[in-house]
Amino acid sequence: MDTRLNRSGQQEGQAFSTSSAGVPRLVVNEAATRLDEKAGVSIDVRTLNFWYGPKQALFDVSIPIRDRQVTALIGPSGCGKSTFLRTLNRMNDLIPRTRTEGEALFDGHNIYEPALDVVALRQRVGMVFQRPNPFPKSIFENIAYGLRIQGKSKSYIEQRVEESLRGAALWDEVKDRLKSSALGLSGGQQQRLCIARAIAVQPQVLLMDEPCSALDPIATLKIEELIVELSKDYTIVIVTHNMQQAARVSQYTGFFLSGKLIEYAPTVDLFEHPRKKETEDYISGRFG
Repeated sequence: MDTRLNRSGQQEGQAFSTSSAGVPRLVVNEAATRLDEKAGVSIDVRTLNFWYGPKQALFDVSIPIRDRQVTALIGPSGCGKSTFLRTLNRMNDLIPRTRTEGEALFDGHNIYEPALDVVALRQRVGMVFQRPNPFPKSIFENIAYGLRIQGKSKSYIEQRVEESLRGAALWDEVKDRLKSSALGLSGGQQQRLCIARAIAVQPQVLLMDEPCSALDPIATLKIEELIVELSKDYTIVIVTHNMQQAARVSQYTGFFLSGKLIEYAPTVDLFEHPRKKETEDYISGRFG
């Protein structure tokens, strides 16, 4: 096992340490300490409120999504983190009787404006879902699909398919069977294929809704390594139930509870020195 120490003096291979009060706490790994404090704000969410019919699900959420950093959203089931994630590319619009109030500024435009071109938004803010959802097409056509819709040339599509599969660390595994069905890939490969499909159209932001929850530990490790690598070129927001995963891959973390953003901070600070009692109770396992 790699036994390098993080800045807290703990071995990186360890998942937990113990505070002076004897409360278990997470030990953040190297990726979490790669914090760019000068990173700009890619999406600036201000006072977001959201309703499913008469039921309010999000309350006054304000959070800056930092450019080319990984932001992890954690919290117990039903706390609103996935609902919040879907507001960032208007996926909730597909659910009847939903309503959004507030602002999320992206390149100077409010994402929630009724007149916004939602199709264009989703090309720039891509999404990877909890379970791999490849199209029942060939591996090649899965990646080419969005590019064909954009009217790209054959040579451009061929180039982007290879670049995207390489970007998703999948090219070497599938380059000799691009015409084979994507449904024949393993679960982990299918998820990386979906990531390749998302980055093929060159978005600025990638949203990931528990992308490893249906995968085995080996496939999960590959996806986590991929997230760290992709964050060099993309702004990434990941919802995860796995606090160890948040500690491994993110630079910023937001903790949600009952539809409210309780605390948002650099991952190192949030896990090692939480400011709110609710945050400390959650990460120490007192509830959730």
